[in-house]
Amino acid sequence: MFGLAIIIRDALKPLSVILGTDIAALLLLLSILSAYPFAIFYRKFIYGREKIIQHLYFVTTGLILGYVNYGNDMIHPLAAMAASYAFLAFLGGTSLAVAAVFIFNMLYLLIGYYIMSTDSYDINWTMPHCVLVLRLIGVAFDYYDGQQNEEKLGTDSKKYMLKYLPNPLEFLGFACFPASFMVGPQFPMKRYQNFIDGQFGDKDPLKAPESEIAALRRFGLGLLYLLLFQLLGMLVSDDFIISEGFERNSFFWKHILLGVWGRYTLYRYISCWLLAEGGCILFGITYNGIDENGKKEWNGLQNIKLSLIENTKEFGDYIKSFNINTNHWVAHYIFKRLKFLGNRNLSQLGALFFLAVWHGYHSGYFLTFFVEFLVIYMERDIKYIIKANQNLSQFFDQAAVDIVVSFILRIYSFIFMGFCLIPFVFLTFEKYWVVLGHINYSGLIMFGLYPVIWGPILRAIVVDKRRD
Repeated sequence: MFGLAIIIRDALKPLSVILGTDIAALLLLLSILSAYPFAIFYRKFIYGREKIIQHLYFVTTGLILGYVNYGNDMIHPLAAMAASYAFLAFLGGTSLAVAAVFIFNMLYLLIGYYIMSTDSYDINWTMPHCVLVLRLIGVAFDYYDGQQNEEKLGTDSKKYMLKYLPNPLEFLGFACFPASFMVGPQFPMKRYQNFIDGQFGDKDPLKAPESEIAALRRFGLGLLYLLLFQLLGMLVSDDFIISEGFERNSFFWKHILLGVWGRYTLYRYISCWLLAEGGCILFGITYNGIDENGKKEWNGLQNIKLSLIENTKEFGDYIKSFNINTNHWVAHYIFKRLKFLGNRNLSQLGALFFLAVWHGYHSGYFLTFFVEFLVIYMERDIKYIIKANQNLSQFFDQAAVDIVVSFILRIYSFIFMGFCLIPFVFLTFEKYWVVLGHINYSGLIMFGLYPVIWGPILRAIVVDKRRD
């Protein structure tokens, strides 16, 4: 099979040159798209058959995709699956099992990053492996929750909990599900089990879910955003942003270009996630109940809220609309379980630190998520200050003022999303510090100094007004 992988890579070389991308990225995109023919075959020949056949189909197709992309390096995800299952089988649904699965998988991933990473964004076996790590840790937590008193569990914990350990083949089918194995989205074992049980299909247990139209819509949007990504790349590529050509622009124009570059960067991820979600929809695993009109909804694994992300007025909107399933995973399995710290800010810092470590060693990841904390802190604090001052609240409640403020906030979120992505894209201090210098460190000055300078000054002004 590895010989076939080499043949496929050689065949893709001319196309990669035409598209101006490397073979690894092109192969990854084709692997995401392959979920659609896999789903069509599944719907026609596999759906509704014995569970063992369905599990085998998912294991086989998922591993084929992994092997075509990464060859013998697929031994690493397989080792993680085997070790995680062994921990759960021998230790049961205990806190010790959760700790073992968590520590083993994070250490394995970090060692992989240490060996494989360069000073740029890498497409290698650690990419599907980082997706897998969250999936395996989630199963450990869900199995642990299943052994607890249900009355003490939260809503999501009750919904995801596992009373019994899945059998090995079921575990592998969940881990290797082909439509989400390469880039996500994340979903719990319980959703996979319900899907296999036929709960997301038609009344006829042998009739596949009626999700074709919803899948086609997501597929079409994915292609649209892929096209937008390519078009914007002609104007504001990563190489341009770090170049002297970008630096020679005016202060104002540099920030506008930075905002456009931010969209270019986001569209890279959005296009992949839309295409991956469309594959999941076509399989039928995204079922999300019946809407008020009696129609089935297929947005159970929605990873992007396009209407919100294209109309953001604050960074909280980005968090609500971007990479939704991973954010929900972190909120459920990390943030909420740090409640014992007794402080929301500490819990948020802990969750963001986990995200940074999960992404890798590069300082850019840690700076990105620390900046996210600062931005959210600033926005929450300003909202609190305005709400606490009656005069300010009444002023901002005026219709004319609201229109002006909404316009300013759209520009603010558009520009500074680009700023927030600088360290995430350029990764190393030597690179991202150059780009930050090009924009006179504007974002660092605004967000970084808010807790120690701008925030206290704003609070002092509000206190003075309230005394008047």
